[in-house]
Amino acid sequence: MKTPTPTTKSSHPKPRMEVLLERGLFASRWLMAPFYLGLVVALAALLVTFGQELLHEVIPIFTGHATPEDAILMALSLIDLSLAANLLLIVTFSGYENFVSKIDTRGNEDRPSWMGTVDFSGLKMKLIASIVAISAISLLKSFMTLADPGAAIDTQRLTWLVIIHLTFVGSGVILALMDWIASKVQAH
Repeated sequence: MKTPTPTTKSSHPKPRMEVLLERGLFASRWLMAPFYLGLVVALAALLVTFGQELLHEVIPIFTGHATPEDAILMALSLIDLSLAANLLLIVTFSGYENFVSKIDTRGNEDRPSWMGTVDFSGLKMKLIASIVAISAISLLKSFMTLADPGAAIDTQRLTWLVIIHLTFVGSGVILALMDWIASKVQAH
């Protein structure tokens, strides 16, 4: 049975080679699937790291060998890992749905409300927001260590951390501004 050849607006049939090329190009989106599976492996690695960090930090708290600053630093470390895991999940779901195929959750009520609604622009903004938050937590952790009595202050490291964080913040503002301008141009 012969497959019908798609036609253009002028109702001229496309050459068979063009049809095959376009189908091949469209099917090539599945080459992205292993990338998203790799991100799932990275998510599992973050889970293992999260568990190790939790055990490593909780034991001194329960044995009475931790200060309140230690507890705050532990919380910040765990939040940092959690934000990185959220970022992986957002990129995995959004990327797969935007570039490969829609995820069929069979109407599962646990399906996140943002799934299927985050386009590339939204993904970009979520990505930069997560990076800024992770950077801010790393910066805060560095500032928290300054409270340790007798702690050596590495001003060069702190300066670079602040510069890097401000670069991420500036990039986020510029990306948001570009999206805002693009939305205004599209409205015209």
